[in-house]
Amino acid sequence: MEPRLQLKVAARRQEADDIISLELVSADGLLLPEFTAGAHIDVHGPGGLVRQYSLCNSPADRAKYLIGVLREPDSRGGSRWLHDQVAIADTVSASHPKNHFELAPHAPAGSLLLAGGIGVTPVLAMAEHLAHAGERFEFHYCARSRSRMAFVPRIAASPYAGVVRFHHDDGPPGQLFDAAATLQAQPAGTHLYVCGPAGFMNHVLDTARRLGWPEAHLHREYFAAAPIDHAQDGAFELELRSSGRIIPVAAGESAAQALAAHGVSIAVSCEQGVCGTCLTRVLEGVPDHKDLYLTDEEHARNDCFTPCCSRALSKRLVLDL
Repeated sequence: MEPRLQLKVAARRQEADDIISLELVSADGLLLPEFTAGAHIDVHGPGGLVRQYSLCNSPADRAKYLIGVLREPDSRGGSRWLHDQVAIADTVSASHPKNHFELAPHAPAGSLLLAGGIGVTPVLAMAEHLAHAGERFEFHYCARSRSRMAFVPRIAASPYAGVVRFHHDDGPPGQLFDAAATLQAQPAGTHLYVCGPAGFMNHVLDTARRLGWPEAHLHREYFAAAPIDHAQDGAFELELRSSGRIIPVAAGESAAQALAAHGVSIAVSCEQGVCGTCLTRVLEGVPDHKDLYLTDEEHARNDCFTPCCSRALSKRLVLDL
């Protein structure tokens, strides 16, 4: 495992209502590890807290990492800590960059970038990269109100400002986002990248599928999942292949909670099935997938699951633990 990065807060800015940006530099003054557009870092907070934040500066700029942080009204500690306690010159610990939302290596027809709310952060890095590479793309940024749109001055001053369209719910009807019209206007073979609230993303992806877009051209990253209905959840068992131990999972607890209660530690972060931190290999049994991290094809293989939220359709899951 790579050692964590020690990052100093070099700047802090209010970007929009309830959104700040933090500019992070290496505490030792060296260049930071490379990253690709769409990447994120795991930021480690007090009490074992771990949260993922997308890098929204240009991947060509290794002097800093820039993250945008939305103050979540029901924050479990991450956004509240960064908003209320982390100040300029403070040091935070973070992972090396990881990327589960990469740009396709070959997209001759171009790219369609769609951002909803704070989902603009990874999309900004994509726009920077595509503009620098001279590739065709279109960028639509949607939000509930203009006051909640972060990085607008930066986008307006960018060399790609001409391909960006802003859509906010409190604006005139003519500028409201029309997913079907936007998707239909794209050349055949365009790749779609969408990030934002689950409802926004699902609407975009469902519309794209209805219009015949191939699944391989649909790329997404969820920041948060819609609440999962656990009313019908039943109990099941986990078997650890390494020891043969059987761990019961009650109807009212997650597989990750059951493992922890029996002294089996696995890395957990979002607890909503969106980040992939807790992804665990399944050797036998059929998972009941409730995550948004794995693709439909990966769900169908049933060879891994997210114990933070997913359960079992079979009586027992045998895990590679």
